[in-house]
Order: sequence, then structure tokens, then C-alpha cells
Amino acid sequence: MSVAVLGSGSWGTAFAMVMADAGQDVTLWARREEVAATINDTRRNADYLPDTELPDNLRATSDVGEALDSAEIVVLAVPSQSLRDNLGDWGGHIPQESAVVSLMKGIELGTSKRMSEVITDAGDIDPARVVVVSGPNLAKEIAARQPAASVVASTSPRMRARVAEACATPYFRPYLGGDVVGTEIAGATKNVIALACGMASGMGMGDNTLASLITRGLAETARLGTGLGADPQTFLGLAGVGDLMATCASPLSRNRTFGYSLGQGKTLEETIAATKQVAEGVKSCKSILELARSVDVDVPIVENVEAVVYEGRSTREVVTALMSRARKLESN
Repeated sequence: MSVAVLGSGSWGTAFAMVMADAGQDVTLWARREEVAATINDTRRNADYLPDTELPDNLRATSDVGEALDSAEIVVLAVPSQSLRDNLGDWGGHIPQESAVVSLMKGIELGTSKRMSEVITDAGDIDPARVVVVSGPNLAKEIAARQPAASVVASTSPRMRARVAEACATPYFRPYLGGDVVGTEIAGATKNVIALACGMASGMGMGDNTLASLITRGLAETARLGTGLGADPQTFLGLAGVGDLMATCASPLSRNRTFGYSLGQGKTLEETIAATKQVAEGVKSCKSILELARSVDVDVPIVENVEAVVYEGRSTREVVTALMSRARKLESN
């Protein structure tokens, strides 16, 4: 199949490699012409995955029209908060019969829309064409071709089957799913929980704290998802607990690393300067909190992370706030 991957960051490049390894003809779009030229000349993305040699059936371009020409699968791998603007530029180029795949894990600021909703809204794309790929997918490990699995979710059995077939390799195993809402809520919220885990580690806290945050973070993610109509089973699978564990525990996780810096006492501005990027959980925590409040769902970890990021509260203050909450049944 002909595949266009729009976005040449670490995960976009790694997933483009997966699809090329699966035998597809892949075009990777990079915003900067020099990045595309370097990938074509050296077979490497020097900015994000310098140690990975890319397959010969993957080529790069900075011309979005060229990338999208006759594509049967269009993969979107740009920062979540820039998706709407990008679709405004790309919408007319996306082929009418293509599957449109979201690799993004965020909730849009200002609208509280999931990424699939932004795609259908801003791109004027039938929801049945949208496919969400999510799971424990740290890009550097995928690029090293270490075994991993993901959920390929869509309301259309035909579209999810098409995408799963196109990305199945000996090291990357796709599972089919129909719960788009749960898959996206799990993928977005785990970034915020990973920030909290990083903060705790940065403060010197150990495995008991980490396990408690992951477990209670999963509980509030599931509450939010089911409040929005998701299947509770989704949160026990790859897109739920699988992705949560990888993102909260791995030093390769940008969100955990960002939270670790905050936990060591650095300010938000100092952390951004040190990491040279803003972690997705920082961008999405406010919109996730707004979404939870709109359906009257309690998300205390998300609420306290948002207080650190947007209200300037210290990490020690939020630990005290979380530990002093009223006692309740664990199942609530």
C-alpha cells in the first residue's frame, strides 16, 4: 500500500519505519526541506533517531501534496495542539478513500476534543475513516525493532483491518479494537499521570509511591473514559495499563522526564529550557481537567498536576493535598 506519514518526529519516523518494514511504500513528510533531504541522503533522521537506519522503501519530502498523492493510508504524527491548523492546510490534499490514522495522544486546548474529533471536524473527514493507534510505544525501542504491541482502533472494521495489516511486522504486533473513545482518553491521560510519577521520583520517592500513582491514575483514567462512553475493558489493555506503565516508568518517556525535573524543584520555564520541548501532558492537563469537569468526574491527580503547571503550586504542596483527601472506597 501507499502510505503517507505526516510528521518526522521520533514516533512519526519510527512508525513510518514499521510500515516500511511491513512492505508498504512509505513517504515521510518533514516540515523542513533540509530534514527531508538528509533522510533521503543518509537514510537517517539525525534530529530524532540518529542511530536508526531507515528502510530503502521509505522516502522523505517536504511537499505535503507529493506525500499525500494517491496515499491509501494517511498517518498524522504532529503535535496535538497544532493538528487543527495543519489540517486546515492539508485537508484538500487527503485522498477521499484513505484511512486517516492518528498517532497523537492529547486533548485539544479550548475545545476539549479528542484527536479523532479534531480530525473529523477540521479535516472534514468521515469518522469511519479515522483509525487510532495507541499502546506502549516508546519510539526509540520501536526504532531498535524491539518487540511491542499496539491497539489499532476504529469504528470501521474495514479501516482498522487495513491499517493493522499495513503495520504488522515480526517485532510490531497490532491488535484490533473498536473503542476509539477509550483508546484516546487512555493515551492522553497517561501523559499527565506520567508527569506526576516523574515529579514523585524527582522528589526522591520510591516504588511504593510510583505504584500508588500508577494504580490510582489508572482508576481516574477509567472513570473519565467510562464517563464519556468508553468500554471499561479498554483500560485494562495495551492502550490503558500497558501504555501507562511504559510512560510512567521509563526514562525514555518525555513526560516522566519533564515531571522529574519539576520534582527536583525546577520551574516550568527552567524545565522547558533544559528539555528543549514541552511534554504533551503539560499541554493537555488543563483540557483533560476541563473535560472531566464537563462530565462531573473526579480526577485528583490530573487536577494537582494542572495546579503545578498552571497555578505555580509546588510539588510538595500537591503531595500533601493528594494524601489528605477524604477516605473512600478503592473502587470509587
